[in-house]
Amino acid sequence: MTSGYRGRFAPSPTGPLHAGSLVAALASWLDARAHGGHWLVRIEDVDTPRCVPGADATILAQLAACGLVADEPPQWQSRRAALYQAALDRLVAADQAYPCACSRKDIEDALAAQGRPRVRGHEAPYPGTCRGGLHGRPARAWRLRVPDGVVHWTDRRLGPQQQDVARGVGDFVLRRADGLWAYQLAVVVDDADQGITHVVRGEDLADNTPRQIVLQRALGLPTPAYLHTPLVLADDGEKLSKQNGAQPLDVTTPLAALGAAAAVLGLPAQAATIAASLAAWVRQWPFLQSRRD
Repeated sequence: MTSGYRGRFAPSPTGPLHAGSLVAALASWLDARAHGGHWLVRIEDVDTPRCVPGADATILAQLAACGLVADEPPQWQSRRAALYQAALDRLVAADQAYPCACSRKDIEDALAAQGRPRVRGHEAPYPGTCRGGLHGRPARAWRLRVPDGVVHWTDRRLGPQQQDVARGVGDFVLRRADGLWAYQLAVVVDDADQGITHVVRGEDLADNTPRQIVLQRALGLPTPAYLHTPLVLADDGEKLSKQNGAQPLDVTTPLAALGAAAAVLGLPAQAATIAASLAAWVRQWPFLQSRRD
């Protein structure tokens, strides 16, 4: 390891890896190796009701079968609550976070009253109901006070991106009504705590990036470089996922599974062994930053 690069693969243990998640895992591993950096694995089990017992061990075994082994011991989000609480406390003390009493129906009703009905398949933007206080209602969640303005960033594959987070998303949740930590807070705190410099993940997570940049700025944390990988689609054209019945990754033939993932990334066919294939793909990795400068 010759650089300050630190990347990570951060699966949720809601089931075994599937073909789509292997694309993200392989891409993040190749990017780290091509840059002479470290590659970490973080188990994102903060959403405990959705986690499947034993899925974390299955995921780690699937990665190992494919030759993708982390350079440091894996981390579990469920063991890091004190870090998330400290971050929320900092935001509250700076008046950058506030309690919210709204249910989902409250939000939809408020938007409808403003002539902004919810668009199917899109998260309803928060209308700011509790920004000025709870007015006697009990707190349910905690939200970030999102500043006005457009967030700009450049994705290493997708190019220049932008979003007006305040208008498109609104003040987003940091701690949920059920007491669980929200993904946005957990991932931002974890990336900073682990010194992550480069985030490589599926394109379906690209719309999370501006929210995470806003939160990084609020906490005074660095912003990693982002690269969002192509998605593997199911037969119906939807993103391949555990929710729509994606089959677990078959690691009885790991070289074939890696070859299929590499093809999605535009890499050539696999070699005779896993080690030879990975080495060849590292040399041919198209997103090495020094090659693009």
